[in-house]
Amino acid sequence: MNAPRFPLIVFDWDGTLADSTAVIKRALQRAAADLGYPVPSDEQAAFIIGMSLRAALAHAVPDLREGDAPALAERYRQHFLAGEHEIVLFDGVVPMLEGLRARGHWLAVATGKSRRGLDRAFDTLGLRAQFIASRCADEGFAKPHPGMLQAIFDETGMEPGQALMIGDTTHDLQLAANAGAHAVGVTYGAHDAALLRSEPALTLVDSVASLRGFLEGNG
Repeated sequence: MNAPRFPLIVFDWDGTLADSTAVIKRALQRAAADLGYPVPSDEQAAFIIGMSLRAALAHAVPDLREGDAPALAERYRQHFLAGEHEIVLFDGVVPMLEGLRARGHWLAVATGKSRRGLDRAFDTLGLRAQFIASRCADEGFAKPHPGMLQAIFDETGMEPGQALMIGDTTHDLQLAANAGAHAVGVTYGAHDAALLRSEPALTLVDSVASLRGFLEGNG
């Protein structure tokens, strides 16, 4: 078997592996309404997916009063947890990951979720064993700062040029560029193709099946 072009493949979580975009948007919109703020549009709510919670809330609710930030964050968490049971993996994710590991890739996750949230998702969806490393927004710098990928490089001993970052937002593609890694954008998550095209990527794919096909031919 030939050595993989990208020995390390790093996935975003929400909107890339897990079909969670609708739950996140709804939680944010309901939290804003609870505190009497204008409800973010679907587009505004989707844009913040992948950002740290603090940055996401500030972006989605631009007139947020500083004293209301903790309450808004708590309301968001409550609404998200209430809908978390609805989150499933996109079709084809498990066989794709298993196939990549069988071909010799190391897999990792870089996500805007908290560590507690990612651990809960790993256990609920049964994916913990698939990944050699993971990094969350509350463990250092959030996307698009390169810190997440740099920490994964340090942990795995990989160089930036050996890594491929896969995500559904411009934050993911910017993260890859800032860290010196390659990137692939998926258009079935939070950001549409037109927005993703504003950032560098090897390609954009519109389904997990297309992503798997690209990785099998080019990964």
